[in-house]
Amino acid sequence: MATDKGAPYFSVIVPVYNRRGEVRDLLESLAKQTDDDFELLLVEDGSTERCDDIAAAYANQLRVQYFWKENEGRSIARNYGIERAQGSYFIFFDSDCVIPPRYFEVLKKALKEHPVDCFGGPDAASEDFNRTQKAISFSMTAFLTTGGIRGGKVQLEKFVPRSFNMGYSRRVWEAVGGFREMFSEDIDMSTRIRKAGFSITLFREAYVYHKRRNTLRSFSRQTYVFGMSRITLKLLYPDSLKLVHTLPAVFVIGCLTLILLAIFWHWWAILPLVLYVVLLWLSALASTRSLPIACLAILTSFIQLGSYGCGFIKAFVWKILLRHGRNIEEEIAIRKGK
Repeated sequence: MATDKGAPYFSVIVPVYNRRGEVRDLLESLAKQTDDDFELLLVEDGSTERCDDIAAAYANQLRVQYFWKENEGRSIARNYGIERAQGSYFIFFDSDCVIPPRYFEVLKKALKEHPVDCFGGPDAASEDFNRTQKAISFSMTAFLTTGGIRGGKVQLEKFVPRSFNMGYSRRVWEAVGGFREMFSEDIDMSTRIRKAGFSITLFREAYVYHKRRNTLRSFSRQTYVFGMSRITLKLLYPDSLKLVHTLPAVFVIGCLTLILLAIFWHWWAILPLVLYVVLLWLSALASTRSLPIACLAILTSFIQLGSYGCGFIKAFVWKILLRHGRNIEEEIAIRKGK
């Protein structure tokens, strides 16, 4: 039961766009927290399917504030919430997240023991997620697909908090400002925080359940945009592009090369790709403990790598090699998040 305790320790800010069912699941999980020292600011970004009635239904269980505004994008919606928040720390979730009951209890303890300016946690698939969601979750977090850069146990680059599970102090906001309306706005925000000299930490135990996309088509579109946005970040921060970010593009080129060699030279040229599929399947089976999900994870992993790689290659050729497209000022205003 929510109580009036004055200013909360955490301000949870969630942008929403036509996600009624997901918002209900999110609020239900927040109502079950073992530590309720937080407020929730739900910012509806011009939705046609409003969730104000859902927020009202939880008003006596949560310290929830509901806002509706014209559609301008999720970054602007987050900033709208920040400006109205009272907490010492701002926490950002996506509307398709479900929060484990001890999340805030674990996070507060970690911050008391190891104070930091900016932090984030990993995401996982809940037991009640469908097979597609679980396969996509594996594809987005496995070392064999993303190199662990999304909060996994092994990483090929410094940890970068993502907006589905990210937080920073009021002091950071006062120094760095809010999110910019662009693709990969969370990476941009984390980069600005790091460049401003603030510390960034991964709290592994402060995880969330992240539903992600429900269809393979929408997942493909999402990862394609991720690949393109990596070039945008390269234009904004020339030293931000690392070897791990190029691996999906290398994967796409390598797959095409192996297939062509197998067709026009010798069949065994395809064996490296077969070996990768086997390793991917074994990894997915060990992670999910499900034969159907492990098989589906092969498809989602190839979609994730292929779509990201194609988006990366297209943006690299168009924006860097051919020098076409928007200038930097336009790059940071290209998204109208929906």
